[in-house]
Amino acid sequence: MQKEQTIDHALRATWQAVAKMYNEQAGKYDSTMAMAFVLLNIDIENGTPSTALGPLMGMEPTSLSRILKNMEERNFIYREKNPVDGRGVLIKLTKLGFEKRTTSREHVILFNTKIKKHISEEKINHFFEVTEIINDLINNKKVFENEPTN
Repeated sequence: MQKEQTIDHALRATWQAVAKMYNEQAGKYDSTMAMAFVLLNIDIENGTPSTALGPLMGMEPTSLSRILKNMEERNFIYREKNPVDGRGVLIKLTKLGFEKRTTSREHVILFNTKIKKHISEEKINHFFEVTEIINDLINNKKVFENEPTN
């Protein structure tokens, strides 16, 4: 089997193209795709606990900490003590952060709209079915279930 014919290659190559496209766009707005992703995952009204952001985005705490620090320096976000849990911190949007979030959201909608103009609803539904099955197999450890363990 050639690498171009493997499912993981197609997923990786497509995701890399999408990430590059989003990073090029984000760069025009003094941002990155990762920052935009964080902005889109912050609750607009109540903020989001910093400990909840990593799992929401599938990101490691050290990577997220670095991104949050950078976003705070750029005045996209601010941290506030969590009134419910005094040990925790809420990440909230600044006015500039809200503007950046709006721009990010518009770009995500534009991307999805453009793709849907070129791919039938039936094929889009099949795409989501396939990704759901792949995620289910991975999450339930069904891919390598009969592999010997060391």
